[in-house]
Amino acid sequence: MDLGTVVVRGGGDIASGTIQKLYRSGFNVLVLEIEKPTAIRRNVSFSEAIYSGENIVEGIKAVHVHNLEEINRAFENKLVPVIIDENGEFIKKVNPIAVIDAILAKKNLGTNKYMAPITIALGPGFNAGVDVDIVVETMRGHNLGRLIFKGYAMPDTGTPGEIAGYSKERVIYSKANGKIKNLKAIGDIVKKGDILALVDDIQILSPIDGLLRGLIKDGSYVYEGLKIGDVDPRLKEIENYTTISDKARNIGGGVLEALLIMKNIKLNN
Repeated sequence: MDLGTVVVRGGGDIASGTIQKLYRSGFNVLVLEIEKPTAIRRNVSFSEAIYSGENIVEGIKAVHVHNLEEINRAFENKLVPVIIDENGEFIKKVNPIAVIDAILAKKNLGTNKYMAPITIALGPGFNAGVDVDIVVETMRGHNLGRLIFKGYAMPDTGTPGEIAGYSKERVIYSKANGKIKNLKAIGDIVKKGDILALVDDIQILSPIDGLLRGLIKDGSYVYEGLKIGDVDPRLKEIENYTTISDKARNIGGGVLEALLIMKNIKLNN
């Protein structure tokens, strides 16, 4: 059943949890991305279709499209179209019932309540009730996935969520500006101190033992301090890297709830 079209701005791994929930619930989902996405968990990010032409996440196939005709063809074939559209120019062209800002820039890059009948945003930087209808909390912990109808999500702490006792230690940041050359691949088992990549001639080392859960695309231009990867210490749950994370799934459920609430209020009366 076609419940209408929803535009999701951003196709990274957290956004992909939302895209999956909406797609499986019967919505047509159009994903807007930048020209060179910087997702880390690329194998579970629909944004990867920009580079490879297509990407399958938990059985859902996304395809890179270039125009309205290809978008509609993707919908007809039960696919998720992903298009390069940083400024949201295709929003008006597809006339969505909702726009979801899942860029996770920790600030508002332009999403507003006038873009669609329903607007929802993930994480800090948005004033619920002013910028968008509802904000979904993205901070790990008790309030993850909670809907905010007035005000802001919790501010970014700069500290990654804890997994198996590791927080900042599991996240990999670039130590320099330059082009990255990956020496390891997502899914590899690594040891602390293993060379994962080179940024120009500077080695990027694994901070802990574990499974390389995410690594930015080989050949990307990165800058010092940019998050470029992460290591999952849970070797007993090695298959986790191939599926949407608990965090992304939780947030996706919150978005679906928010969409249905606003749909009942605004569109079903």
